[in-house]
Parts: sequence; structure tokens; C-alpha cells
Amino acid sequence: MDVRCLLRYGTVLEAVGADADSDVVMVIAGLGPCFGLVSQHPGQNSREVIVGRRRFRLAHRLLTETEAIAIMAGYERRNRMLLPVLRPLLSKLLGWTYDGSDVARRRLVRRLPIVAFRPRTGIGETSGH
Repeated sequence: MDVRCLLRYGTVLEAVGADADSDVVMVIAGLGPCFGLVSQHPGQNSREVIVGRRRFRLAHRLLTETEAIAIMAGYERRNRMLLPVLRPLLSKLLGWTYDGSDVARRRLVRRLPIVAFRPRTGIGETSGH
């Protein structure tokens, strides 16, 4: 499932995983945990997300470190052809050399948390279909 996310406020997120059965998209933002999208109060999730042709208000949760590491490992496996571009880009965002090792991946998810989004039910969701 190829997913691109763009908030109305212009924050571009990279989708690093998705679960079509539960309608959840996992994203990472290069600006780190303070990228302005996720409030510290889950009840205040009122941002709108566009994924493909769908537009919806979101609910979110921060993935645990273990979940985030597994999502990043899967993302790297699925995108092996992009690794020569991806690793230098991540290195630049992180400020240290990202080599894809388990240790580096753990450091990455501590610096750039992964957030799971899902549509909030009953809040003006449109499918575009």
C-alpha cells in the first residue's frame, strides 16, 4: 500500500507502514517529536489528513519503541532500492550517520518517533470514492 500524507498546514510525512485491515497508517516526520501534528492530549486530535483520495479527521497514538523499530525494519526491507538515498537523508535529519543497524534504528525511533494514524469515526469522513 503506497500512502502519502499531507496536512493542510503543509507538513509532509513519510508513510513507513500501513495496515489496510484496520485502516491504520504509520508515519514518521523528519522534524522529530515536536513537528506540530500530534498533541500530547489524544482527545484534542482534530487535524485533517489526506491519504490518497481519502480525507479524514485523525486519531493517533505514538508507537512503542519496539513497534517503531519493527516498522522501520520492514520499511527498509520493502524499499531496498531507496536505501542509498534514504540513509544519507536520515543521517542529515538525525545529525549522525544512520547505517540501518539495530542500534542505529533504535536511536532513530527515539529521535524521530513513529505515529500511527487512523480515521476518527463519525467525524465528517469522506472517502472520495
